[in-house]
Amino acid sequence: MESTVDTNTAVRATALSLESVSRRYGRRGGGGREAIALDAVSCAVPAGSFTAVVGPSGSGKSTFLQCAAGLDRPTAGTVRVGGTDLGSLSEAALTRLRRDRIGFVFQSHALNLVPSLNIEENVVLPLVLAGADPTDERVLARGRDLLARVGLAGRGGQGPATLSGGQQQRVAVARALVTEPDVIFADEPTASLDPESASLVLGLLRDAVRIDGRTVVMVTHDPVAASWADTVLTMDGGRLR
Repeated sequence: MESTVDTNTAVRATALSLESVSRRYGRRGGGGREAIALDAVSCAVPAGSFTAVVGPSGSGKSTFLQCAAGLDRPTAGTVRVGGTDLGSLSEAALTRLRRDRIGFVFQSHALNLVPSLNIEENVVLPLVLAGADPTDERVLARGRDLLARVGLAGRGGQGPATLSGGQQQRVAVARALVTEPDVIFADEPTASLDPESASLVLGLLRDAVRIDGRTVVMVTHDPVAASWADTVLTMDGGRLR
């Protein structure tokens, strides 16, 4: 029987927290006007939850994701993933944390998948980068299992270019799950998809929460996509409203 995680009643730790996080660009000896992308943002995301971050263009939601995921360092404040203060880490340690404990699903197919690798190799790439043997049957089985889960069983030997945009996004979700990460960050994952493909991708993210107890944080401009989340955070002018 399929086991599920009850995201309503389970006692959960905090998977991601931001405390007075700001990100400013410009000035500091360079002249010109300072731009404030994030302005003292604080929030806590429970483990095993699905959070959508919405807001108009330029509201700061993409900067929120970049700082929360360790892709950019804030000017001020503290970001913690699973209790680890990202600001305390060296660049090498931060890279390892992103590889081992964070999953990514990007809007751009070019960022999601490596065209020179086949589909199965793309899925297990984070494991290989962490030192796993790409010929190890356990690694290969993990890739096959995840491809079956996203509806692409038997297609692991194909190249990414043979797949539609929606299928490529499903491969990206499989790859985001392969390391069993603390948090999966999804940046406009359905922006270029038709409604049916978008529903399939959102359903997979929802299942990552419901079945696996993963934490998903998704940036989106689409209210339909946001409706799949447990919690919706609205950003405007670099602040949470």
